[in-house]
Amino acid sequence: MTTAVARILVDLKQRGGLRGADVANVVNVSPPTVSRWSSGKGMPSLHIQTVMADLRYVVERLYDFYNPDEARLWLHASHPLLNQEKAIDLIAAGRTEEVLAVIDRLDAGAYL
Repeated sequence: MTTAVARILVDLKQRGGLRGADVANVVNVSPPTVSRWSSGKGMPSLHIQTVMADLRYVVERLYDFYNPDEARLWLHASHPLLNQEKAIDLIAAGRTEEVLAVIDRLDAGAYL
């Protein structure tokens, strides 16, 4: 049986081009820990699950504009509309709304 966390990790890889190490950095755990979650041999805390769900939502929004490799780069790049901060760092810090506001601008065609 595949867990919800394992499905989130698959989505992050397939749609966002994110690797286990990327996810590990966002939630401040080791890559082997993420690998265990992926195989269903462990479960992250509810807080970490929430951060991962936020990251997945951002990745799903980016999927409308970018292929997975481009989405990964977008998440890791410094953005002028985010005060030169990286979207992935903002998501890790619980500031997902700021990232989504920039994606809304993408969706409106205001910033491509």
